Amino acid sequence: MVQSVLSSLTLGYRPLWNRNRRLAGIQLYLHEEAGAEADVQHLLRILQEIWGTQSPPVLLSPQSRQVLCNLLERAPKGSPWIEVRGDWLQDSGIYELVRQAHARGLMLVWRGPLADVPDAQAAHWFASSLLYLPPEGAAGVLNQSVLALQQAAESAAEAAPSKLPQPLRISPKPALAQLQLLGGQMYEGLHSLALADLCLDRYQAGAIAGWPVADALYAQRHHPALPGRDTVLALMRAVDAEQSLEVFEDILGEDPILAYRFLLYTNSAALGLRGNVDSLRRGLVMLGYGTLQRWLTDQLPHACTEPSLEPVRGAMRLRAGLAERLIEAGVSHELQREVYLLGLFSQLDLLLGEPLATALRRIPLSERVFDAAVTRTGPYAAALQLAIALESEDPAPVRQLREDHELDTEDVNRILLRMLSELQVEKAPAA
Repeated sequence: MVQSVLSSLTLGYRPLWNRNRRLAGIQLYLHEEAGAEADVQHLLRILQEIWGTQSPPVLLSPQSRQVLCNLLERAPKGSPWIEVRGDWLQDSGIYELVRQAHARGLMLVWRGPLADVPDAQAAHWFASSLLYLPPEGAAGVLNQSVLALQQAAESAAEAAPSKLPQPLRISPKPALAQLQLLGGQMYEGLHSLALADLCLDRYQAGAIAGWPVADALYAQRHHPALPGRDTVLALMRAVDAEQSLEVFEDILGEDPILAYRFLLYTNSAALGLRGNVDSLRRGLVMLGYGTLQRWLTDQLPHACTEPSLEPVRGAMRLRAGLAERLIEAGVSHELQREVYLLGLFSQLDLLLGEPLATALRRIPLSERVFDAAVTRTGPYAAALQLAIALESEDPAPVRQLREDHELDTEDVNRILLRMLSELQVEKAPAA
């Protein structure tokens, strides 16, 4: 039997966020397993088969020179974007393969420090770049932000920039303290929300890889944790349209704070519902359309409109959706939704600013959920831990969890790819 390429790789992912702070694409890490040679053409066929027209664009991020060389040699035109590390470009063999891949029409992305971009000869081979700012360079960029805002007025009269990441353009290399951001590129490793905002809003960054979660939450530390306004409105519209309970549950489960508040409300003594409401579906069934709409109307005036929190909530949704799919095959839909809530609530402590155990004890979730979220024990712990590990560029935790829980490499990879393919990105507005 021919071995699938998904048995030869350990995958991981990182979301890319656009100027609207919504999902723009996915960076897919490719780690080759020891002693295996991954068939990259087979991988590309799998991606082509399962990726839909609304699925997020993919940036393939090979973590070994061999996988990169195979992609550069064998990927046909129209393949996903391929990352090329800047230090690997110093290899004369890779340098030539990059030149040939560009000539064949592959979309390549240079990845490395902003202060070390490639020379002008090589720069035009790359459709975009994924740039990293060292801390000292980031401080210098922020110090120049006032000047950047002044320059924005001068550029306002110029033609609007493209909505797509722009080709890498080279300027003389400055000192770290004098770094200038490059317009239209992608950026990673940003720990400052101000810097992320500057990249997206002033320099029209194509995307931000990852998100400065700690800084975004710190900026909101004096505000109560509130549900996102867009989710509240979406659920109100669904109720008005008398859509199905499945639709209500899906929308409600998009926002961890809204879902948490809903369970608090349905279990409140004032409401007087019988028994414990331990799931969104049960709460929706017992509440009824009218009461649900009135509750949503109460949530709306104070709902959150802060855009920097959308990537925080979005990453929590990704973890929940992946954990739900990673639970042992054959379990009931009800238990799968329980695991979804586990993933969604696993970072409530960050949003609420209190211990996770304290927050979860206020709602009657099963002990399986509590144990997995708080102590990382019980039957759901493996699914949550693996979902967390797959968010990283480091393959070691994924491999260890597969070994500890006797999970098949191909099955884990296929579940991850299926989940990612079912995500949707916003359509760019018409010009």
